[in-house]
Amino acid sequence: MKFDVLGFGALNVDRLYKVSRIAREDEESFVLDFQEAPGGSAANTVAGLAKLGLKTGYIGKVANDQEGKRLIKDFKREKVDTGGITIASAGRSGVATGYVDLNGQRALYVDPGVNDNLGFNEIDLEYARQTEILHLTSFVGEKPFKAQRKLVEELPKIKMSLDPGEIYARKGLSTLEALIERSFVVFPNASEVRMLTGKEPKEGSEILIDEGAGIVAVKLGERGCYVTNGEASFQVEPYRTRVVDTTGAGDAFCAGFLYGLVTRKDLHTCAKLGNFMASRCIQRIGARAGLPNLSELRRLEFLP
Repeated sequence: MKFDVLGFGALNVDRLYKVSRIAREDEESFVLDFQEAPGGSAANTVAGLAKLGLKTGYIGKVANDQEGKRLIKDFKREKVDTGGITIASAGRSGVATGYVDLNGQRALYVDPGVNDNLGFNEIDLEYARQTEILHLTSFVGEKPFKAQRKLVEELPKIKMSLDPGEIYARKGLSTLEALIERSFVVFPNASEVRMLTGKEPKEGSEILIDEGAGIVAVKLGERGCYVTNGEASFQVEPYRTRVVDTTGAGDAFCAGFLYGLVTRKDLHTCAKLGNFMASRCIQRIGARAGLPNLSELRRLEFLP
């Protein structure tokens, strides 16, 4: 295999505003700080995996603009292969504008740009076949979602992981069925489990297992995570740390958990790795700034 993990999801530049509070309708707030950084859920996860020494690549789409060039440049700096990324001759790259309050909570607005024009005919199948795990995350539009479903059909021997996010969870269980039943691991958060199944994480996870998922790892934020494979089930407490910004915490969790799976760790260790990566992520503004490298990870007593 050329890749340990190949990401396939929207590519966005994150524009993050630190604000005094997240304003609601007819309210006002003020900006304390601003940062711009590469983002996108699957992109953050594979960047995290690359920092841990895994071989990663990406399937996605950007425009030939300043944002698109930055997204590709950052991937190359992180040693993420960019051979599966399509560069559109027209249009604009995706941008996610986020507002983060003093407690690290956020509101996010996504402008998908050319992400939503990615069709199955733009995917290099031979490139996609060269991975142990294909990690899928959401797009806003229907065209790239259909491309993901088609790709899953074309790669029956490749392990799939799915982080649905709120966008895909709102599509409903029946719409995601083709992806869930092929997933080696599914990474919803608690609210996404409820959207998909109408149940709380433990009962909802069992429904996802019944739908065909091999492992369900539910991200519970300050309560850690809940993991089941249909036989063993457990909850793992989080690492306690100061919260600066929760942007990308779920993506970092996926990186830690997938690192554990690729390196053949047991599920409990995978969960601890996920929690640790998330705890490091939330100590810095942005989705990638706080992600650790492999030497930092090895300081943990459960890693060699």
